[in-house]
Amino acid sequence: MSLRFSIALFLALVASNGHAADSSPAVVQATKFYPVEANGPAVLQAALADAKAQGKLAVVVFGGDWCHDSRALAQVLTSQAFKDRFGARFTVTLIDVGVPMRGEGRNLDLVKRYGVKNLNSAPAMFVISPGGKRINSKKDAVNWRNADSRGDAAILGWFAEISAKAV
Repeated sequence: MSLRFSIALFLALVASNGHAADSSPAVVQATKFYPVEANGPAVLQAALADAKAQGKLAVVVFGGDWCHDSRALAQVLTSQAFKDRFGARFTVTLIDVGVPMRGEGRNLDLVKRYGVKNLNSAPAMFVISPGGKRINSKKDAVNWRNADSRGDAAILGWFAEISAKAV
């Protein structure tokens, strides 16, 4: 196989994976973790009220089904392993944020409520107390764009740490 053919094959494989040179998102996956049609403010308000009524911490993730890291985080947070280990402590809400890095963001005013003025990547995850206070730092909240490569065990471990801190 020639070097030129190998390079062309590599470029074709990368392009077919949905990652163009301009970092455009891949074709939307079949998942519906982050429904585009949902009313973000109403969903957030209901989620916070529900968590408060139950005396739980609210986990609010702003992401999109187009984003592999958002999907990976949502898969862990909706898994039976998460529910078994942390369901008594946390509620989970997933809100579509569009594609903010391309100027096609949605529900960005909701993200600003928690101190993040410019969301440049997805997902962003906030842990909110029953009283409405953000538990995790702003830096931590926006530091989930590598959720897929962290793996389930690391994500669950993060929740064990945040749960212990938010006693």
